[in-house]
Amino acid sequence: MTERICIISAAFVLDMIFGDPYWLYHPVRLIGAAVGRTEQILWNILHICPEREVDRRKKKIAGLILVIIVLCLSTGVPLLLLLALQQIHPWLRIVAETFMCYQLLAMKSLKTESMKVYAALKAGDVEKARHAVSMIVGRDTEALTEEGIIKAAVETVAENTSDGVIAPMLFMMLFGVAGGFFYKAANTMDSMVGYKNDRYLYFGRCAARLDDLLNLIPARVSAAGMIAASFFLRLDWKNAVKIYRRDRYSHASPNSAHTEAVCAGALSVQLAGDAYYFGKLCRKPFIGDALRCIEIEDIKLANRLLYGVSFIIWALGVLIIALFFS
Repeated sequence: MTERICIISAAFVLDMIFGDPYWLYHPVRLIGAAVGRTEQILWNILHICPEREVDRRKKKIAGLILVIIVLCLSTGVPLLLLLALQQIHPWLRIVAETFMCYQLLAMKSLKTESMKVYAALKAGDVEKARHAVSMIVGRDTEALTEEGIIKAAVETVAENTSDGVIAPMLFMMLFGVAGGFFYKAANTMDSMVGYKNDRYLYFGRCAARLDDLLNLIPARVSAAGMIAASFFLRLDWKNAVKIYRRDRYSHASPNSAHTEAVCAGALSVQLAGDAYYFGKLCRKPFIGDALRCIEIEDIKLANRLLYGVSFIIWALGVLIIALFFS
């Protein structure tokens, strides 16, 4: 466990400093490629019809097979590589494992991408800001106003605080690098096939349910940590608690609104609401109260919350492991 603490701590520091350099091939892209290729093969082999209510059973079975294959590949390949490096020299395995853990965290990259939106808006370039925010959100951004752009950026930082940082960190603390890859594989599958459209309603159900299950605890831990961070950052932590209690389930996913609710409360703004996806209006409830208008600086504040909760959960995790498992 002492070794795991050192590896995860080093990975945490590396992510804070370097983030995800564009020239470095990311393992999530490999997982995504595996998902896409496996999906294509399964649809061809099983001759599945893409119409919503046709081949429902086939789609569910194919979706389960996809999950099993991708999880086995995503955890098995890194473990076999680390095992081979261990046979050469233990330090090679430690360095490789640290590098893998570092790549599974997305704190710096989330800040970098959201701050591109901030910089474009500060420069008065709304079109550039729309393009920047389109890189980090799934909604249609072509018609977003400045307020809509800011909300989208703040929401994605808040939601991905759990998905991109806290959840993989917790899985790595509990189960090592294999746990981190297991979580990332499930999360990537959900983001690619976990839609409720004609093609994926049944095919992506297994991936979506698995992602919901894996995020049950991390989402709530992230929310608690974000409330603590809002206290230390002198934001409105009392309102964060109030909005969290009221709006934490104001989302189709049982987990996605937890950190969004805390962020909305801490910043005293209103997030979420209706949005367009692939040209279709999606009705969604608001999260938070509009005690003030959302501002460009709220993107910075959302990132401060991201870093604050990340540090708190890392420190608590290290302390708990050191006290009870070393």
